[in-house]
Formats: sequence, structure tokens, C-alpha cells
Amino acid sequence: MYPKVEINLAKIKDNAQRIVSLTKRNGINVWGVTKGVKGDPEVAKKMLEAGVRGLADSRIENLKRLSDLDTELMLLRSPMLSQVEQVIDYADISLNSELEVIKQLNQAAVKKEQIHKIILMVDLGDRREGVLPNNVLQIVKKIETLSNIKLVGLGTNLACFMGILPSKDKMKELIRLKDEVEKELNITLDMISGGNSSSLPLLLDDNYQAQINQLRIGETILLGREVPSGNAFPGTITNTVKLKAEIIELRQKPTSTKGQQGENAFGEKKEIIDKGVRQRAILAVGKQDIDPTGLIPSQDGIIIEGASSDHLIVDVTERENVVVGSILEFELNYPCLLRALTSPYVDVEYFNNNG
Repeated sequence: MYPKVEINLAKIKDNAQRIVSLTKRNGINVWGVTKGVKGDPEVAKKMLEAGVRGLADSRIENLKRLSDLDTELMLLRSPMLSQVEQVIDYADISLNSELEVIKQLNQAAVKKEQIHKIILMVDLGDRREGVLPNNVLQIVKKIETLSNIKLVGLGTNLACFMGILPSKDKMKELIRLKDEVEKELNITLDMISGGNSSSLPLLLDDNYQAQINQLRIGETILLGREVPSGNAFPGTITNTVKLKAEIIELRQKPTSTKGQQGENAFGEKKEIIDKGVRQRAILAVGKQDIDPTGLIPSQDGIIIEGASSDHLIVDVTERENVVVGSILEFELNYPCLLRALTSPYVDVEYFNNNG
């Protein structure tokens, strides 16, 4: 059935092995991030076979899917108060930035007679989650009073919201905070989590700091791409995942149009460019399933014109042998992959070869 996402498990494993090998030389453990594939156990198994230290996801629902695997699980998104008991049940470690949430996690852990590990997130400029650096010591002191919470490290997240990139100076600041906490409170922080796929280029430039010992990697394993450039990461494979969609209408149509123009259903005002009469195909997939700006045609002669909720419009004037019912193929960027595998209308098929 179409639309369909094809996932090449062997290629994803190869990518994971490449990243694990690179980071291991620098004393860094990789946690494989599965949120891009909705916590898919088949993909997760390949990450584990490649040597990742554990698995990480932003959603409890996805950690539940991974709970049968013999590995530690990390919750990436700061827990909701309404989910603290499930966090204790399904996450061995969680990333946290809100003291009240940590206190509630402690209460849930006491109730369940468990010790829950946390990493305290520090905002080093991306302005998403994290306590500000000058508040770290104060908050750690309060965390240390909680009986069933074990603070195992500090972490940061970069390049996801404001696009602030990882740098040598950012990593030095995280290490400085770690050293300050250990000295002032006479504790040991075992995990210093230096970020996500956007941190990997620092390793290639020998700009990483020795005490950073954990990275949370999803996109570069899944798609073989650097963040945020989108370029292929050295030594990885990029054609790991494909979207296939079926043509439901194929017609010669003028690219100009008449009538008063307003915004479309998504609040966009499309620019009308008269390119004459062109061969237009409509595919049975849309914004409810994918982000059209994140599609990359895998075949020559395909130009993406745009999409509505259920339709993808492409120009196939320069492509031969296209008929109604033909299947067109696309690679996906990370946001597009996220949406496609979240859609209940997109099927998934697995392959296990390097062809």
C-alpha cells in the first residue's frame, strides 16, 4: 500500500557503527535517538547491534515500544507532571530542567521503591530547555536532598530551537559547571552529555573536550546527514530511507491561473509563475503525512511544486514513462521523516541490504 516509507536497516546499522567508532576514539558513549522513527524497535535493534550505549526518545509512548529490549532507556523531553509515574516505569534516565518536576519524580520513585537517574540540562544559548548556568549549583544542591533521585550528570541541547551551534567554548562552559558542582558538593557526575548530531562535526575538527563523554545521536545515524547543514556526514550513507507515493492524477495544465487570489488552506499565499503548460502529477500524500519542503526526489525529472493536506503536486514534464498509478520515490530530511512515521496513513517496509 502507498504512501510507504522504506527503511534500510543495514544502512542505518552501518551509519551507527561509523558514529560509534568515531566517538569511541574520543571516549564518548553514543545513545541512539529513536524519535525520528517513532521508537521503532527494528531500527533500535540495529543501533544496539552497532554498539550504541542505550536508546533515547522524547516520548513515553515510544519508550514503551522499546521496553522489551535489553538496554537502558533515556527520556529526552523534560517529563510532564502528569506522566511522572510512567517515567519511573519506562525510563532509566530522564533529562530534566524543572525542579518541581524532579521533586514529583522523586515522590513517584519513593512510591515505587526505585532510584531514578537524571541529567540536569543547562541552557547554553539555544533557549529551549535548561537551567541558566548561574543557577546550576543552587538547583543541584536541592536535587541532592531528594532521596530517590540520583543526579548522574549535566547536559545541554543546541541547534534545535535558536540554531545556536555547538562549539569548543560551549563545551568548556559545560565542563566548568561540572567541575564546580563536583568541587562544591563533593559528588561525582559520571555523564556529561554534550548534545545531539549537531555536535559531531566538532569531533572531526578535534575541537571536542575530553570530559564530554556522551552524545545523543539520531539524525546522523538515521539519515547520514550533518546538522544543521544537511550535508552528508563523512563515511555515512544518506539513502537509508525512502518515501514512495502513487500518482492519482496526471494532466497537462497551464501554470498560470485567473481569479482573485487569497491564502490557501495553510495560510500561504502562493506565488504564481507562468511557465507555460506543464505535465502535472498529483500524488496521494500530503501535509498530514509529510513536510513537502523536506522531500528530495530520488528520480530525475521531478520538481516538487507544493502540497495541500492530502495531495502532493509535482511537475513531471521532463520525466518519461509516467502514468496514473506510477510510483515516485523521494528521500526525506529529518522533519519530514518525523512526520511521515507519525502518520497512521503511511505504511512502513523494512529492507536489510546495502544495495
